Amino acid sequence: MADAKVIPFDDDRSRGGPARSGRRRNGPPHRRPTPAAESRETAPVLPPRRAEPAPEPGPVRAQEEDAGRAGGWERRLAGSLAFLRRRLTGEYEVDAFGYDAELTDQVLMSLLRPVYEKYFRVEVKGIENISAEGGALIVSNHSGTLPLDGLMLQVAIHDEHPAARHLRLLAADLVFMLPVVNELARKAGHTLACAEDAERLLDAGELVGVMPEGFKGLGKPFSERYKLQRFGRGGFVSTALRAGVPIVPCSIVGAEEIYPMVGNARTVARLLGFPYFPVTPTFPWLGPLGAVPLPTKWTIQFGEPIPTSGYAPEAADDPMLMFNLTDQVREQIQHTLYELLVQRRSVFF
Repeated sequence: MADAKVIPFDDDRSRGGPARSGRRRNGPPHRRPTPAAESRETAPVLPPRRAEPAPEPGPVRAQEEDAGRAGGWERRLAGSLAFLRRRLTGEYEVDAFGYDAELTDQVLMSLLRPVYEKYFRVEVKGIENISAEGGALIVSNHSGTLPLDGLMLQVAIHDEHPAARHLRLLAADLVFMLPVVNELARKAGHTLACAEDAERLLDAGELVGVMPEGFKGLGKPFSERYKLQRFGRGGFVSTALRAGVPIVPCSIVGAEEIYPMVGNARTVARLLGFPYFPVTPTFPWLGPLGAVPLPTKWTIQFGEPIPTSGYAPEAADDPMLMFNLTDQVREQIQHTLYELLVQRRSVFF
């Protein structure tokens, strides 16, 4: 941006000339000026300084900018080629569960991020309730006909948390029975929803996500939106107690409306081996186009963690304690859902 020009103040210039001795005609006698006034009157009048315009960017500067852009493209291209070489030669690491951190960060997150930021425009609250290190169990409601809420939850924690933490979701058996989906789920860090795998991850200091409603919440009709289904037998509470990690309740608003499920073709579901076959206002009537989710506005809020480290080791086998903690987590999530719905201006804005 060019420098601003300096505007001269012409009114401050001297208007006096050399003093003349003697008396003025038809006026009072002339007085000898004081030394200060004499110096002002005899001082030369200088023309105002004008600010010179900033020089235009020369060819050297333009060449430097072009070289910088070219260098950035070269670095990105070199990084992409190195990534492809590692994938082709197998020079990358996965953990015991098949989690591929490099593929998740550079490919899967890059594909999900535009959907998270531009399509669903996810707003995250309470991310400070997730610690920067150490294990924790994230417990969330589940909805939306297809499990897009789990993927958006994973992006939210990775992109919004200061420590860019990864969420390891516990998924149902069906996820690992589907071709292609099985491999992608493993690469993204998801694992089977069993207590043994969850405890191993929590003991290793990982964030583990669980959605206790399961298919009951994911495939519930649109008329029952934002009404939590049963949270099972409280197995997630027992897992948190054994690992001694906090439970962080999480409430997601916006996923219920992406596929308004108005019917369930149970016969088709049984033939395909699915827990339900959704019928929405657009699917299956519009074919593949009907599978495009509606662009609703999402809000994800993490509540205050519920500590479990103060309980004795045998507390994990106390059914009454597990029931009470499960009910506490469920009530906190349900109450937050109602609060977020009251604050929401519109489904889409």
